[in-house]
Amino acid sequence: MRKISIIGAGFIGATTAFAIQQKGLVRELVITDINQEKALGEVLDLTHGSSLSSPCYVTLGTIEDTKDSDIIIITAGVGQKPGETRLDLIDKNYKIFKSFVPDLARLSPNAILLVVTNPVDVLSYITYKLSGFPKNRVIGSGTVLDTTRLRSLLGKYFGIDGRSVQGFVLGEHGDSEFVTWSSLTIGNIKVQDFSNQFNIEWDTETEKVIAEDVKNAAYEVIKRKGATAFSVAAVLSRIVEALTKDEKTILTVSTLLENYKGVSDVYLSVPTIVGKNGVEKVLDIELSEKEKEKFIASANLMKEYIEKVNNE
Repeated sequence: MRKISIIGAGFIGATTAFAIQQKGLVRELVITDINQEKALGEVLDLTHGSSLSSPCYVTLGTIEDTKDSDIIIITAGVGQKPGETRLDLIDKNYKIFKSFVPDLARLSPNAILLVVTNPVDVLSYITYKLSGFPKNRVIGSGTVLDTTRLRSLLGKYFGIDGRSVQGFVLGEHGDSEFVTWSSLTIGNIKVQDFSNQFNIEWDTETEKVIAEDVKNAAYEVIKRKGATAFSVAAVLSRIVEALTKDEKTILTVSTLLENYKGVSDVYLSVPTIVGKNGVEKVLDIELSEKEKEKFIASANLMKEYIEKVNNE
């Protein structure tokens, strides 16, 4: 893949561009924003350090300049303010998306659209509808970040490398998300057994506290610095890497579900194989009865908001 376009040059758009550039994932990177002066500043800043990384031609552009992109990362929109939930942003960001998504689809009919703007699950569904693209080529960043936060927190709690944690956060990227505690392992050892080996306290209350910390992580960052950026950029560059290198890696991206645990016609995060075609395959994961209930509740909540948008 030779060309990636980033729509939105705010905190996330700019740091994502930097992460992609540093990883050497693409030859051409186009950045566009309604505030072209801000976008130009980011382009200049990225260009000034470009000789220290793999060749990547970074340019300022308009929507028209995204033509023939292989991947388009959508970060544009209104961000969360302290005290707001992701779902509070739907109406504002829906209007913004209607103004450019059809043009992106027209200009790059073979692109993969990677949606980041919150509420990402609802806006991924809206992008799927507005673009007319097949479902595999419209992806939301989903709970990849939440899963990363979970692994990092568990790694810190147990004093191990977080990459040794195998487990997921599924459902909405938001307040109805949940941790798959029933199947979570550390080095292929059930978390309860692992904690017993090291005499570390572990019970349902501990699970609850960690799950709440994962869910509220963004709020804590936003309260202190105004927006999340570095961790999101790390996640997005990881998804892009899986796409550009056709890795067939498993990530909890948000994707359109069809009769998944009885859920259809809604975007939610589940374990998904990601490769050059976008969503290669959605994987069926075993859930406890309680986790199934949480998954259905998350789906129903997303459908409520989708219905509100459809009725406008």
